[in-house]
Amino acid sequence: MTTIDALLGEEIMQRVELLAAHTEQPGMLTRTYMSTAHQDAAGQIAAWMREAGMTVRSDAAGNVIGRYEGLTPDAPALLTGSHYDSVRDGGRYDGPLGILLPIACVSAWHRLSRRFPFPLEVVAFSEEEGVRFKATLLGSRALAGTFDTRVLDNIDDGGKTMRDAMRGAGYEPDDLPAAVLPRNRVAAFVEVHIEQGPVLLDEKLPLGIVTAISGATRFMLELDGMAGHAGTVPMQSRRDAAMAGAEIGLFIEQRCQAELGLVGTVGQFTVPNGAANVVPGRALLSIDIRAGEDAVLRAAVDDVRAAINAICARRGVRVTLRKTYEAVSVACADWLQAQWADALRRCGIPQRRLPSGAGHDGMAMAAITDIAMLFVRCGNGGISHHPSETMSTEDAALAARVFIDFVEHFSVPAVCD
Repeated sequence: MTTIDALLGEEIMQRVELLAAHTEQPGMLTRTYMSTAHQDAAGQIAAWMREAGMTVRSDAAGNVIGRYEGLTPDAPALLTGSHYDSVRDGGRYDGPLGILLPIACVSAWHRLSRRFPFPLEVVAFSEEEGVRFKATLLGSRALAGTFDTRVLDNIDDGGKTMRDAMRGAGYEPDDLPAAVLPRNRVAAFVEVHIEQGPVLLDEKLPLGIVTAISGATRFMLELDGMAGHAGTVPMQSRRDAAMAGAEIGLFIEQRCQAELGLVGTVGQFTVPNGAANVVPGRALLSIDIRAGEDAVLRAAVDDVRAAINAICARRGVRVTLRKTYEAVSVACADWLQAQWADALRRCGIPQRRLPSGAGHDGMAMAAITDIAMLFVRCGNGGISHHPSETMSTEDAALAARVFIDFVEHFSVPAVCD
């Protein structure tokens, strides 16, 4: 590793820590959409962009966009970036890495007066996680022209609408159409992101090329059986909502274990007003099913639906199944994957391709341009969305080296013009 690489790695990691200080909850990182901490983080990111030699603008969604002008200003821009909001009590690197790494690289180019045939824009997306208003990818949907204005009426835990929160922070929702990027002004979108999983760590690899962002379907399941005394209701006569939910959860686990790249999770399971001596009459479950291929996802969802109906009919339990989220999978463009692969090869780093089970802003950006991602190894067993989320300075430096190489060799093939 060169001295320049090491310095870039240290700068990225130091700024990750500085940005993490902008939080709603002391002692933990929580930065939700349009909170004071969220706006303070936006201001800090904008300041770093200007120091790096970029011009900075923001839009009505709260995105912060730094532009490093190219030799041909009218050429379509290469976009990169990630989100600066967080989950509650989250990790430092999920999102900010993909903002702070390219800012550090632009700063290095600026010191060398290095420009490219195209402009480079670093986008700090204002909201991806959907924590405060239960609506995801707000920043990237604004740029892509797919922002659903109905979510402006969503209410946070304090009873405030998204519309009011935006206006309170100085943004005007009526100006959202002006945030849309024309397709012909964007060459591609690429993102550097921690893996949020253990694959690279387990294989002792620092970086990986993402092949696709998995699609996902989520449900809330309500099961209504019959409550009864735990000592007097015979086992064969029970209409136990919790046991129906448990059987459904086990089916989801077994079904999703049977196919590579398919995952299923029951992340919430509650028995309202449950008691130790009462047969549960009601249970509530969340269901999350994901796959890198839409056909695989649809088949699994169909099987889970059928199993729910069969299990509940056999147990005498009524079912209410409500879909809460659906997103199709998004493939990373082959030509961009190839350019990531070339950059890894030139930097002497082994190639590993893998899908992303988590959602990312690229899912929205794919509506206007080709996308690709570079994963960076997580530590601590690959844990993410948690305070113990971590990565190394050395891996940050390697990712910066590969990103620099990628940008310096970036070109749009004729077929993509």
